[in-house]
Amino acid sequence: MTKNEMKLIIEILKESALKSGIVLKSYFRKSLEIKFKGKNNLVTEADKISEEKLVNFISKNFPDFGIIAEEGHSINNNSPYQFLIDPLDGTTNFAHKYPFYSVSIGLLKKGIPILGIVYAPHFEEMFYAGKGLGAYLNGKQISVSKTKSVKDSLLVTGFAYQLEKYDNLEYFKKIIKKARGVRRDGSAALDFSYVACGRFDGFWELGLHPWDQAAGAIILNEAGGKITKFSENKWSPYDTELIASNSKIHDELMNILK
Repeated sequence: MTKNEMKLIIEILKESALKSGIVLKSYFRKSLEIKFKGKNNLVTEADKISEEKLVNFISKNFPDFGIIAEEGHSINNNSPYQFLIDPLDGTTNFAHKYPFYSVSIGLLKKGIPILGIVYAPHFEEMFYAGKGLGAYLNGKQISVSKTKSVKDSLLVTGFAYQLEKYDNLEYFKKIIKKARGVRRDGSAALDFSYVACGRFDGFWELGLHPWDQAAGAIILNEAGGKITKFSENKWSPYDTELIASNSKIHDELMNILK
């Protein structure tokens, strides 16, 4: 895929994310019907309608590409290209009228993120990147922070719905004692994007799904960041643990979390 082809795909996906954002903002003001996929794992009609619109729009524009979407509107084929879609990343926030939520669309080639869009409708912030094209926020190129130590860092994390399986509390206790501050905002796609533009210096989490990670990962990589597992330099969006950082504090974070 050429850079010009990636630029065209980005523009189409930005349009799709904006349309989905309009839907989400309209539902944000309403009383929602909330269902549960698990003990604390919510889903609303906004998730489902947003996903349906995204999948329909993307499949019409890219009929030969595969799609995996969080709420089940997937298209399986033999294409090396596959979209990973989270129609509403931050559903619990959304359901409680806390406006930190996003639309996330990543494109993989043979399992590797090559392009991503993360749109925060409430803040009207569109993060996007393509492999070799750099990372951008609302048209302006972004880059990671220059912070060199964890003690000077503002970090972000999240807690999985399956707390018994993915217990982040011990890691949180280690980090909170060493960092300047730690936040827990509830949208992994935006956490990646905030590290990419320098608002956070690093991010770690357990128990994420591929659609939580694909778009944010390429945005962070193109902004100069680094992503690994806790004790290994390899990582893929199908892994369930990650450290994402500005690269300068990465080894120190890995040593703390090993």
